[in-house]
Amino acid sequence: MEENVFHNVIPQDLVKFGIVPELVGRLPIITVLDELDEDALVQILTEPKNALLKQYKKLFEYDDIELDVEHDALVEIAKKAISQKTGARGLRAIIENVLMQPMFEAPSNPDIKGITITAASINGDEKPRFIMRHNRNRSEQTA
Repeated sequence: MEENVFHNVIPQDLVKFGIVPELVGRLPIITVLDELDEDALVQILTEPKNALLKQYKKLFEYDDIELDVEHDALVEIAKKAISQKTGARGLRAIIENVLMQPMFEAPSNPDIKGITITAASINGDEKPRFIMRHNRNRSEQTA
């Protein structure tokens, strides 16, 4: 992997570039940010205390619905954010796009026990899968 030359920038480089020396002298730290890779974006989705995935799971939990997002789907979300060049800020939009319809359908249907998001759901090849409850009254009537 290529080394980013910006990691080696020193204050004199900024002056040569044209920034006023008085301003450069007031900068306590010069740092460089690298683009996030797939692993970092998946970590952002899952690990922080207030991670996006945890937020959506909690929203569905209020309606007694379990949200399951497969690891392949998380990787696909990260790939999509990278290809759109939206980085971590674009993660929410990608997830909302996939979960918009289930967020409206699932709470009004008491038979839905869970929702599974796959990589194909993220790509738009299939819709999120609903996992249905077994209704005891119906099974007792048919027995």
